[in-house]
Amino acid sequence: MLGIKESLVKYVFQPQPAASSAPDGTPKAPPKLGTSYTPRGPFERPDGKMVFLVFGRTGWLGGELGQMLTDSGHKFEYSKCRLHDRAGIEAEIEALQPTHILSAAGVTGRPNVDWCEFNQVKTLQTNILGVLNLADICEGRGIHFTNFATGCIFEYDDAHKLGSGVGFTEEDKANFDGSFYSKTKGFVEDMLRSYNHTLTLRVRMPIGADLEFGRNFLYKISHYAKIVDIPNSMTVLPEMMPISLEMAKRRLTGIYNFTNPGVVSHNECMEMYKKYYKPDHTWTNFTLEEQDKILSAKRSNNELDCTKLQKEFPEMLGIKESLLKYVFEPNAKAQGIAAE
Repeated sequence: MLGIKESLVKYVFQPQPAASSAPDGTPKAPPKLGTSYTPRGPFERPDGKMVFLVFGRTGWLGGELGQMLTDSGHKFEYSKCRLHDRAGIEAEIEALQPTHILSAAGVTGRPNVDWCEFNQVKTLQTNILGVLNLADICEGRGIHFTNFATGCIFEYDDAHKLGSGVGFTEEDKANFDGSFYSKTKGFVEDMLRSYNHTLTLRVRMPIGADLEFGRNFLYKISHYAKIVDIPNSMTVLPEMMPISLEMAKRRLTGIYNFTNPGVVSHNECMEMYKKYYKPDHTWTNFTLEEQDKILSAKRSNNELDCTKLQKEFPEMLGIKESLLKYVFEPNAKAQGIAAE
């Protein structure tokens, strides 16, 4: 093997015109790039309608999106393709001609994110390759792409101390990689910043009105043997999902912290759960350090700054108010529990 200087002379400076040049030494024309890399303005159908292609049919948020689109009378179809199936997705787009793609598909792991630690290739294929594939297709066609992502890519630090009220903004880069799931999400979010037709929504600890639904954050913590008690930003879906559809319609792009303003702790959630839903409910706390010992991956705890989203939707409720209005008060009324 030659030294670096000798190798440069022999293989770089002495050879005849490089392969990228014609025999006479003139540069060749650059290769034509695919349509996916040609900047385009927003795609509009000749009939002027908004049409949606939705990914994540079997998931919680995907089901919510389908119901909202049905209720609002918008034409939509669920994709039958995997996120990384480029040819299949392109064919579906050609057939449907959607103006918008909504993706709530992703690997979170069952029963929880610990699954991703032991299935890293599958997690990568969907959470990174698949998401970038969708964003790239949409970029070349001018289709608006809404990606339901996660805010579980941060943890409290010296600049965003627990209890300080200082939340992470949309400009902040991920600082938490305690789980492989969060690592993939933080990586792909940063890459998506380069796309012009992509809207990234940072969802956290999603909460629905059905308190017996297994994926509901409140159901989860109400059934754990022990819980930590840490204030966190969370997303109340009955209020926030209609907002997400409106954001897509407005063709908003970039990153948005998609949680209700403020924070609420696990114990505060369980206090409301006990007061408005199950008066006999009890729970036991343990420390974050004790929790880490029984999990394969660490969990994210943080507060997200919702100023940017509030400018678009000033009527949005704070987390505790939203929990009462959209979750606990309806459940209390259904069960005949007097809500003060």
